[in-house]
Amino acid sequence: MDRTAELGVMAGILVPIAMFAMIFGIVYLGKRERMAMIERGMDPRRYKPQSAPFQNLKWGLLLIGAGLGLFLAYVLDHTLFNNMRGDFDRDGNVAIYFALIAIFGGLGLFASYRIEKKEADNDNNKVE
Repeated sequence: MDRTAELGVMAGILVPIAMFAMIFGIVYLGKRERMAMIERGMDPRRYKPQSAPFQNLKWGLLLIGAGLGLFLAYVLDHTLFNNMRGDFDRDGNVAIYFALIAIFGGLGLFASYRIEKKEADNDNNKVE
């Protein structure tokens, strides 16, 4: 058997085992958390996860930033870096794609933080 066939067999075995372990771990930890709340005299039904009001803003700005980073990396790779590419580099400049996605995604998260902080400061000023 060649190497790819061996990897295919291993993946067919390991993927279901990993999925089962992940689901089992999530359920086990959830039950354990509920039992800890009961032991402390708390009612687990009272403590539901609260919604995050700026969650959509955070995801939206993150994805917009990642999209801008991907677009800018594509433009740079096909214009500026196209002339600098040699015979040894036929697959393009892959590192710039990951770097710009991370940079612009981080800028999107930072913008989300600034907007949330500004909104929280406005709410605190209205209360006082």
